[in-house]
Amino acid sequence: MEIFTYMEEYDYEQLVFCQDKNSGLKAIIAIHDTTLGPALGGTRMWTYNSEEEAIEDALRLARGMTYKNAAAGLNLGGGKTVIIGDPKKDKSPEMFRAFGRYIQSLNGRYITAEDVGTTVQDMDLIHMETDFVTGISPEFGSSGNPSPVTAYGVYKGMKAAAKAAYGTDALAGKTVAIQGVGNVAYAVCEHLHKEGANLIVTDINKEAVNRAVETFGAKAVDPDDIYGVDCDIYAPCALGATINDDTIPQLKAKVIAGSANNQLKTTEHGDIIHEKGIVYAPDYVINSGGVINVADELNGYNQSRAMKKVETIYDSLLKVFEISKRDNIPTYVAADRMAEERIASVSKSRNQFLLNGHHTLSRR
Repeated sequence: MEIFTYMEEYDYEQLVFCQDKNSGLKAIIAIHDTTLGPALGGTRMWTYNSEEEAIEDALRLARGMTYKNAAAGLNLGGGKTVIIGDPKKDKSPEMFRAFGRYIQSLNGRYITAEDVGTTVQDMDLIHMETDFVTGISPEFGSSGNPSPVTAYGVYKGMKAAAKAAYGTDALAGKTVAIQGVGNVAYAVCEHLHKEGANLIVTDINKEAVNRAVETFGAKAVDPDDIYGVDCDIYAPCALGATINDDTIPQLKAKVIAGSANNQLKTTEHGDIIHEKGIVYAPDYVINSGGVINVADELNGYNQSRAMKKVETIYDSLLKVFEISKRDNIPTYVAADRMAEERIASVSKSRNQFLLNGHHTLSRR
């Protein structure tokens, strides 16, 4: 992998390698873009097959965060960390404190949070060395469990998608097929049930399914059968890549809106559902409630302010659907365009400001 060639192609700013012999820390911090503000993105701990695989993952995820934060209307750029190691047996307080010192040395260019393989407790250890960390324990001023906030954003986004497809954002009487009933999806079910939607659910965890059936009167189906059910909205809330060659021909829904990451197996599948006239709420826009919530911690956490900001997911998605219609492009492309336009406009005004400042100085 020619690292500088790759970084140049996608315009990355910085790649930081962090090594601490005593604790066994081997971490890679990727900072993609700080045009809108400091780079915010979680720390993932994973057993990578090679150092190259770890670098690629850090870079890919950091770029994804630039788009997610920009589309969410946050004044934050995109970054990500990967720590090479087994989260079940390689962790130690020393490791996370050493990592915290590396974050501190970046002087606020990068702010971290929890991700796959890391926990609130790990963030607390990082917090012992730096303030540039979110998702810490509530006693330190954090927002706590992000699931209900993410779920509220998904619910609002689902209403926006319904408006684009059906002309109204009312979900009463609509049938929503929910794939996966984990913490976020269960909270989405609560909102939908309260509004009077009909629920069809599936999950490999039978207890989660039974809970939804008992509490919300949901209808349960086998995991393989969820794609073909009669419904108005398909909500992927578990694994990624469930919009693929096998599932698209089965879908009867006019709307795809759920909390899962990387819902499209490939961009081609986004093109296919666009041609079919299915309204797809791009995943990184609809599920951005969690990142909006932790970003609020940077100003001293205020729940009502955070929830107000999460409600803007509705408007962001309406804008995505508008761009999609205007330019006749799939919504996943429209979401990228919306994020890119926001970054470009800030970059342009900043350059203009610097240019004007330079003229002022030269005239003196």
